[in-house]
Amino acid sequence: MTTTTIETTDTTDTDALEIAGRTFRSRLFLGTSNYPNRQVMLDAIAASGTAMVTAAIRRISLAGDESLVDLIGDTAHILPNTAGCQTARDAVLTAELAREALATDWVKLEVIGDRELLYPDIDETLKATEILVGKGFVVLPYCNDDPVSCKKLADAGAAAVMPLGAPIGSGLGISNPHMIETICARSTVPVVLDAGIGTASDATLAMELGCAAVLVASAVSKSNDPVKMAKAMRAGVEAGRFAFRAGRIPRRRFAEPSSPQLGLVGS
Repeated sequence: MTTTTIETTDTTDTDALEIAGRTFRSRLFLGTSNYPNRQVMLDAIAASGTAMVTAAIRRISLAGDESLVDLIGDTAHILPNTAGCQTARDAVLTAELAREALATDWVKLEVIGDRELLYPDIDETLKATEILVGKGFVVLPYCNDDPVSCKKLADAGAAAVMPLGAPIGSGLGISNPHMIETICARSTVPVVLDAGIGTASDATLAMELGCAAVLVASAVSKSNDPVKMAKAMRAGVEAGRFAFRAGRIPRRRFAEPSSPQLGLVGS
């Protein structure tokens, strides 16, 4: 009996995510808030395979038995964010605090313009990006799904742009896939889909549209089983990336046979 070996292509090394000269093994970023407890959070991080976790610098403990830094250790890179800030000035001060506390120049920049909608204030975000880049930060700004805003942020020195798919924590998925795809096609820096993801298929779609990575928070932490959902998100992101690189077939109005029409019985 002859055994046939099927070779598969592993894109782990050849298709790694790179931001600001740093390579990441995973294209899934994970939030660290709203988990039932710290152990569930750690289990979800492990299950997700993520190499980047986000944490609001204003809301985390940096010392003591409950230190997030000690809990995460070398498992993943901690990306502090400026959640809760409403002005460029506050965001810059928060980022500088994070750099002192965590010894990192990386920051996820959030400047909120509406506390109810949690939509970004693009003018203040752009201002903060310019200041922080000038201070040597690697800035990943949260922004709306607008190609013009994303271009302005990239031109200001942002290492990546993080457009929302839908309002934060809404679980609505990607409200405007066409704009996300347009941003990805035109961006000179990596695009990380941020906010609105509800389940693994949303993450898959983001990757199929051309996003370089996906940030997931509430969809995992608030699910019935965060660890299982983290696994699902990992698989969804990987599947979406493979599909994007493979390229989908064109959409057609009518059926097209996948088998030859010649040589049929009776023909």
